[in-house]
Amino acid sequence: MESINLPITASYDVIVVGGGPSGSNAAIAAARAGQKVLLIEKHGFLGGSLTAMGVGPMMSFHNPAGEQVVLGQPEELIQRMMAKDASPGHIPDSVTYCSTVTPFESEALKIELELMLREAGAEILYHTHFASAHKDENGQIESITVCNKAGLQTYGAKVFVDATGDGDLLATLGVKFAKGRAGDEAMQPMTMNLKIGNVDMAAVRRDVEDNPDNFEFDLGVEEGLKRLRATPRVSLKAYRHTWAAAKERGEVDVPREFVLFFETATAGVVIVNTSRIQGLDATNPFDLSKAETIGRRQNLQIFNFLKRHCAGFEHAIMMSGASQIGVRESRRAEGLYCLTGEDLLSGKNFEDPIALGGYPIDIHSPDKVETNSQHLDDHIQYQIPMRCLLAAQPSNLVIAGRCISANHDALAAIRVTPIAMAIGQAAGTIAAVSAQTATPANQVPYAAVRKLLLENGAKLP
Repeated sequence: MESINLPITASYDVIVVGGGPSGSNAAIAAARAGQKVLLIEKHGFLGGSLTAMGVGPMMSFHNPAGEQVVLGQPEELIQRMMAKDASPGHIPDSVTYCSTVTPFESEALKIELELMLREAGAEILYHTHFASAHKDENGQIESITVCNKAGLQTYGAKVFVDATGDGDLLATLGVKFAKGRAGDEAMQPMTMNLKIGNVDMAAVRRDVEDNPDNFEFDLGVEEGLKRLRATPRVSLKAYRHTWAAAKERGEVDVPREFVLFFETATAGVVIVNTSRIQGLDATNPFDLSKAETIGRRQNLQIFNFLKRHCAGFEHAIMMSGASQIGVRESRRAEGLYCLTGEDLLSGKNFEDPIALGGYPIDIHSPDKVETNSQHLDDHIQYQIPMRCLLAAQPSNLVIAGRCISANHDALAAIRVTPIAMAIGQAAGTIAAVSAQTATPANQVPYAAVRKLLLENGAKLP
């Protein structure tokens, strides 16, 4: 994109582009470290995938053994939500895909993230789209231009954080990036999440007990029923035989193996994560527009299927579709280190870890009716190195969220929101140290970042 040169409206120490789980945590961390921070967000609220895209629950703060691997600001957010009855906290995953899931109320999450930002002293600019970036004669980012109700404005900063998810800022700056799987660049499908209310969860639970073979549990029926009886909120891979029969009759044409749904923090309200839109690129505006329309059509099919055929959904109501299609994968930066799936599965140790994770490699097929998973050994706590958040140039750019430097397999694990939030806290910390010490972000000493992260509750090796 050609640079748009306008007079600088205002200058900051750190500008974060994107207010999703990673970007909001980056802005909080940088502001808490004493920096003057501006957070730019295209929606009128924070939370990104958790709010705009309707993703829920958060999964997972723990590894398969149930050891908590994500703490720091993400855990602080959950504790604040629990104190306001907006989340039951970390509860057993009755799908048995993870050890735990963390339901929450999306409206409360928007407010809590705003409170954390305001308390830290950061500024928020809503309804504002990133338009272009301007580099100085040394190739460093000098400013960015944005578009909102006031037209075009340009803001300067010492350090910039790309938390757009799609790597919009880094792509504009000419940072190399990759897309999709090796060979054909096919990306994981997009999903339009759907929220349904007035579901009789007692009837749903009875149906699982009576017809367990119609449901899928990663660790087997016995473990699934055990967790279902213990958990206060239901998570299910559901109705695989009923769904297959409906597909045979032509009632649904969604390329998915089952209906996946999760009860929210509010009993009887579920998020359905089942639609699957394949073969489209979320960075292509025409593809993105097409995906939105396909997602809504699929969700109507899914809702009608549940209401007609599934116990507990007879009196269900369609509450809302997500305001934006959910995106699993788009651009991934080519940074100072590319994290691989093998790094995660082996629990590789790094000299500069800034976050831990315990979610499996979870690849929704770009072109088939299947989901391919590679599960971790129980006690694995894989590491994400600081170098994955940094590029060779520009040296005042920090990358956060799912557009960090990782291959297709690794991204399929680290893209989930607890890990994205932990990466965001680290990105904001790197940016703060860089701005405060006038050190290029890609030369910031790891020891300084580690010290601040540990002081602020993060879990590191």
